[in-house]
Amino acid sequence: MAKNSTKSSKSPVFACKECGDTFGKWAGKCGSCGAWDSLVEFKEPPPQASASARGLSGVGIQGQSNAGLNGVIALKDIPEQTENRIPTGIAEFNRVLGGGIVPGSLVLIGGDPGIGKSTLLLQAATLLAAGGIKTLYISGEESLAQLKLRAARLETPGSDLLAAAETDLQEIFKLTESARPGVLIIDSIQTVYKPDVAASPGSVTQLREATLALMVHAKSTGCAIFLVGHVTKEGQLAGPRILEHMVDTVIYFEGERHHSYRILRAVKNRFGATHEIGVFEMGSTGLRQVHNPSEAFLQTRDDRAPGSMVTCCLEGSRPLLLEVQALVGRTNYSMPQRVSMGFDQKRLTLLLAILEKFAGLDIGPQDVFLNLAGGFRVDEPAIDLAVAAAVAGNHLGKTSRHATLALGEIGLNGELRPVPQMEARLREAARLGFKAAVIPETQKAPPHIPGLELLLAKRLRDALDHLFE
Repeated sequence: MAKNSTKSSKSPVFACKECGDTFGKWAGKCGSCGAWDSLVEFKEPPPQASASARGLSGVGIQGQSNAGLNGVIALKDIPEQTENRIPTGIAEFNRVLGGGIVPGSLVLIGGDPGIGKSTLLLQAATLLAAGGIKTLYISGEESLAQLKLRAARLETPGSDLLAAAETDLQEIFKLTESARPGVLIIDSIQTVYKPDVAASPGSVTQLREATLALMVHAKSTGCAIFLVGHVTKEGQLAGPRILEHMVDTVIYFEGERHHSYRILRAVKNRFGATHEIGVFEMGSTGLRQVHNPSEAFLQTRDDRAPGSMVTCCLEGSRPLLLEVQALVGRTNYSMPQRVSMGFDQKRLTLLLAILEKFAGLDIGPQDVFLNLAGGFRVDEPAIDLAVAAAVAGNHLGKTSRHATLALGEIGLNGELRPVPQMEARLREAARLGFKAAVIPETQKAPPHIPGLELLLAKRLRDALDHLFE
């Protein structure tokens, strides 16, 4: 593990743009995270650049003074603070935030370019302004004329939203002093810089110092701040990972640019549950909430097609029904292909080996393609049985039992293992009209869901017999 350099300030220090670790000399590859060509010269800011952080310890989450709490104090003697959340006007956004915006919180939103980060924040900002919450939108990448055009496309050009095009952090603080907004949006943090820090905007030093100053401002004034962050090719937020530790909430925008659906996912939230998701659909007038995502993901499904299987994954507290599609065919190459979209490719290879060993299917010399319809991505093992059943169905040319879904984790010996929160998943399936579900026999106390028949299976072969009878 790399250690921070202990050389004098006159010696050059290099920092990794990906993980933030520092080194005494430049190298082509980071010794901590392994990223190539990510080391840049790190210049320590002057002492006054971080001096504002020393005032943070005496400030509460909503700007209330905690001056008497700087010493040791018993937990029971700490005064309680009420959590007055501000609704954004977008129910799916509120769900991800944990019920709304917490005053004084610092929220970081990341995602691929063009995925919808700025669109969502502009829509939320106009609704907040219309609801009487003074909101200031700082644009560092677009001019005010471009922002106006985007608002017109979203059909909100006459909003009371306050806007400014600025990248100098000192000037941004002057604007906030005069406007005194309740919500501040900065798009994006990579364009903001502190004039007293000798580094270019977007560098490790500038990102760290600008975010720290904004965090102090949020805690001292009670202004909720949203930061838009770019992501790297690997899908991580650009800049040192320390930014994720400094902010209160980290939200990622996911989805394929060629699909209309977008997933807003919280990976860190100090004021709510993590891995909670909100589902949106991108349209000509911006993002539209999808209140019933299970129905939306299944509306174009053809249940008579071999290789199609429905399962239920759990995202946060929300069960989602998804269609798993598989295609198995003769290979034209010396090495059969294994292509997976939305599902871990290594786990797919493992399931194919289990199908050969315990279901007697000769899949080894054939190409296998797997896709989760709608551009969704799932990494939980509860959909193993659906993946295996979709591959087996397409290989055998058989359609699965009508209105039946498959749930279960598959072990290396072909046994089916129970999955968590089975009742919530089955109730969602029954709500959408499914008549039967194949689940592991080892599931403790299988719930009784009116109108839904439970088909218990101990091993993979038994489950396939239920599905393709």
